Amino acid sequence: MMVPATAVAGAIVFGMSNGAIAASFNVSGQTFKVGASKLVGKGFKQYGGIAVEKDGTQHPVAVSEIATASLYDLCQSVDASLPGVPIVLTINAGGRGKPAEASGMLIEMDSLEGDAEFKKIDIGRDASDLNSHAKQGTFGQSADEVTITGLKQVARSTSAGTFKLTGLKMKINIGKDAKECF
Repeated sequence: MMVPATAVAGAIVFGMSNGAIAASFNVSGQTFKVGASKLVGKGFKQYGGIAVEKDGTQHPVAVSEIATASLYDLCQSVDASLPGVPIVLTINAGGRGKPAEASGMLIEMDSLEGDAEFKKIDIGRDASDLNSHAKQGTFGQSADEVTITGLKQVARSTSAGTFKLTGLKMKINIGKDAKECF
């Protein structure tokens, strides 16, 4: 589906953290943006999927699984504007050389940009060999390691077994300060 320029409770969390099962929840229907100066990941898998809203609306997505990830200068934003009032929620973490860390990350995304380097990549794998919930016979790819610099991602959901946000700063930005990550 996407080529190398595209590159996150209880038993469910355990399964996700081991890459055994995908996230299983309804998405809001709203996208959010994630930016990072650099993402370094191990155990990368990517294939196509469908994100489903509570009302049944379906969205084709690229699904990326990353066993462990370090995100430098992480920024996440979501536009929560009201009519006539710009509002953006931002979360920042992983600055000053101390990255945010995630394990068992699963991301359902609409788009991804950045400069990517893959180590030991296999392109064109059957997606169901990467995740048993993926559709058999569809495109997949995997790599031992991935590094993406200048990451810009528009996502529908992110799940992780653990997500450590070093230096977390969350803020509601209103009016002229209501700017997204990119």
